[in-house]
Amino acid sequence: MPFDHNHAYHRLLLRQVPAGARTALDVGCGAGRFARRLAAAGLEVDGLDPSGEMIGIAQALGPATITYRHGDVTTAELGRYDFISCLASLHHVPFETVTKLRAALNPGGVLAVLGLAKPRSIADWVKWGLLAPPVNLAARLVVAAGDQLNGGPDPVAAAPVQGWDTTMTQVRRESARLLPGSTVQPLLFFRYLLLYRA
Repeated sequence: MPFDHNHAYHRLLLRQVPAGARTALDVGCGAGRFARRLAAAGLEVDGLDPSGEMIGIAQALGPATITYRHGDVTTAELGRYDFISCLASLHHVPFETVTKLRAALNPGGVLAVLGLAKPRSIADWVKWGLLAPPVNLAARLVVAAGDQLNGGPDPVAAAPVQGWDTTMTQVRRESARLLPGSTVQPLLFFRYLLLYRA
């Protein structure tokens, strides 16, 4: 059934955009859905993705005001941004890539990572092992019903998916080491939110 855990957190991520922000980078932008949300919020947006197919789809969906680039964040030249989002893409690259993203932030800028990691603490297991499955099923049913009422699911191709080995313990430890002052919060739909302000 169609349901995207990343899309479920778009509003939460938009609330992390700092006041007065003008520029944004969406790392691993895929077909550009969150990049379009950022642009609709008035930001000048760059989208970066390693999949040429996804970049082609994003460009076709517009708007032309978003600059989409096909490239690997670990080697790509980055500008300077007030907000950098990284949705379910950090596990595709070494975690140390956050230092490159940190360096691309303007003073007061925010890095927001919606990531995937394996649970390790009791709190993580409770949230993801006990609470998430029934809520996930309910959300999938609601979205499927909505899609049926509205003519079917969104036809946009899904971005490539890759497994991950990173644990929440590693995310917390490496975030504290590489992004001093950052916070890591486990979220309901098998995700975590890492926030860092420059």
